[in-house]
Amino acid sequence: MSHDPNCIFCKIVAGQIPAKKAYEDQDLLAFHDIHPWAPVHVLIIPKLHIATHAELGPEHAALAGKMMLLGPQLMRELGVTGGFRTVINTGPDGGQEVYHLHMHVMGGPRPWLKG
Repeated sequence: MSHDPNCIFCKIVAGQIPAKKAYEDQDLLAFHDIHPWAPVHVLIIPKLHIATHAELGPEHAALAGKMMLLGPQLMRELGVTGGFRTVINTGPDGGQEVYHLHMHVMGGPRPWLKG
């Protein structure tokens, strides 16, 4: 699997930086955001280092689909019943801060800090 030794999310995948995990399998890792915008805020990342959503290709279709299916599953497991938001920031104009593909999944009672 591709890995960037300077990427904070790759370091989380490698266990070099701790994270409060919500899910893990051979392809994906989901963990709670350290600066949540909502009562429940998890990040879903591929273990494969892919810098942005724009870099996904046809060879990543199964991985991207797995990420999309995991969001609702985690929200159910974490007790979110009134709906949730799914956000992928892409590139500088899209507000991406960490250049490792990640999907924010946020839910819980409003009001939220942001969003």
